Amino acid sequence: MLLRHPHNTEDCRAVSEILQRVGDKWTVLVVGKLGGGPLRFNELRAAVGGISQKMLTTTLRGLERDGFVTRKVFPTIPPRVDYELTELGHELLVPVGALGEWARKNTQRVQSARARFDDMHA
Repeated sequence: MLLRHPHNTEDCRAVSEILQRVGDKWTVLVVGKLGGGPLRFNELRAAVGGISQKMLTTTLRGLERDGFVTRKVFPTIPPRVDYELTELGHELLVPVGALGEWARKNTQRVQSARARFDDMHA
């Protein structure tokens, strides 16, 4: 059988893994906020809004693991921890920013399409 769209399974898997990290809503918001410079945990949590402490911790750990964010601990009492985008994280700002801009520009069109679909399938 001839494949209409030949692809490399390993490439698809690699792209899927990266998109799982960078495509989730909290990652997009966190990366966007850190694009303005380093932030402390609570500053970041307030800037993002609506994110739980647990979800922000999980998101930041994933971003740190994948090389998008650095975590710097200062030996103060209480300890101060800053989060900052790495070079890779700054590169991610370009597609994340473009995706966010596209979403803002097309929100009404998507909502209209959803309403039409829901009306047809009600």
